[in-house]
Amino acid sequence: MRCTLGVDVGTSSTKGVLVAPDGTIIATTAREHDVSRPHTGWVEMDASIWWDEFVDIARELLAAHPDAEVVAVGVSGMGPCILLADENDQPVRPAILYGVDTRASAQIERITAELGVDEITRIGGSVLTSQAGGPKIAWIAEEEPAAWARARRLFMPASWLVRRLTGAYVFDHQSASQVSPLYDIESERWHAPFWGRYATTIVQPRLAWAGDIAGTVTLQAAESTGIPAGTPVITGTIDAWTEAVSVGAHETADLMLMYGTTMFMVFTSAVTPGEPALRTPSMWTTAGAFPGTRNLAGGLSTSGALTAWLKELTGADYPQLLAEAEASGVGARGVLMLPYFAGERTPIQDPDARGVIAGLTLEHTRGDLYRAALEATALGVRHNVETMRAAGADIRRIVAVGGGTQGRLWLQIVSDVTGLVQEVPETTIGASYGAAFLAAVAVAADGEAPLITDWNPITERITPNAELRTAYDTLFDRYVRLYDGTKGVVHELAAEQRGTSSHSTPEES
Repeated sequence: MRCTLGVDVGTSSTKGVLVAPDGTIIATTAREHDVSRPHTGWVEMDASIWWDEFVDIARELLAAHPDAEVVAVGVSGMGPCILLADENDQPVRPAILYGVDTRASAQIERITAELGVDEITRIGGSVLTSQAGGPKIAWIAEEEPAAWARARRLFMPASWLVRRLTGAYVFDHQSASQVSPLYDIESERWHAPFWGRYATTIVQPRLAWAGDIAGTVTLQAAESTGIPAGTPVITGTIDAWTEAVSVGAHETADLMLMYGTTMFMVFTSAVTPGEPALRTPSMWTTAGAFPGTRNLAGGLSTSGALTAWLKELTGADYPQLLAEAEASGVGARGVLMLPYFAGERTPIQDPDARGVIAGLTLEHTRGDLYRAALEATALGVRHNVETMRAAGADIRRIVAVGGGTQGRLWLQIVSDVTGLVQEVPETTIGASYGAAFLAAVAVAADGEAPLITDWNPITERITPNAELRTAYDTLFDRYVRLYDGTKGVVHELAAEQRGTSSHSTPEES
């Protein structure tokens, strides 16, 4: 039985899937893990988790299906993450995660002052924020000099798995474009002057596209994983982009909306000769997953993380909370929430933002709070969509993906708040499925590559309720004003939170 193996390393779990040539899912499995938050604003992960869980998943799936013939391997992972390793591929410290890790604020400010906003956006496409990889590299150099002295290579989860599987040291263009300002978005290559200034000791990875074959499984990796030596492995990319591939939301004018631990949005546009990529200071301009494409992307720092927090806080299960949230009704009986419980990424780009719950009374219930949390994430999505459109994004089609799509109430609220139809595909397993698809395409004979529309057709459309438009327009106005009205006090509280937490580094303690 020929098949492809797709594995994705996410924020809270690693997922694997075996997929038949026609897109049928043969088997899936997952391993849950946690991030480390050693200080306020820090979010890290031990890279050994990525490889260990890949090995466990591969062995479990292959043992359960001994007749499976894996013809190619697809990988993806959360990002942009910054993992630095020495010349022997030993990590010099835990990986620093994407925009939810806000430690590099001083480096962002300094590099922006040194290079200038215009030059940074001209080269990298986006202003520097907590999402950018370059300032986090600079943070390690400045704050952990012993670790920096040993650093020679740069990885993210997908490139780390490729390295362990094949020995190839390669980055995909999409991931590279998020190591801003070290990548030139227009010429699609590392920017040597900035690299030489901020990543001096790091060897530049070779660049490829997400679906390109990076190499083949080595004998050593075959012994560890059970995957036959010589099996092709694709370069892979960041999970949100692989999720977009998994549901066919990677064509021009598509917007992928990923419901996960965080909420992520990716709009795709075509490269037009002589015209620069779409740019706006409050979003991220990146290379696409495929040649000839660019993306305008955004993300909420919390979505599933917020609903999970409420679940743990209240002791109720998700079916209970969803039923109570549905009964609460539009506007959560006068409760309005800002979902900035881990700071916020786009479009406000404010790592010192914090969660706010306004309008609470003694009569309110956990169902009202849960409804307010669902509406808060939907309002955050609307804020991003409106910002993208103001930048020139011609959004014609929205496809929803991720674990949150299993709850139709959340999907309906997002459509009602944004006024947008969401298409839901048959399979919403996510990035691991997209990685398996890219692997299948990579090894297909000429003219025989599968189509994602055949693998994963659209089976449902969530249509907004026009009668709720006025109510949610009012709520969105209040949402924006609530942030503006509370920002000053919240920033003082954030500074106090930082001041009361230890800032000793692992090298100092």
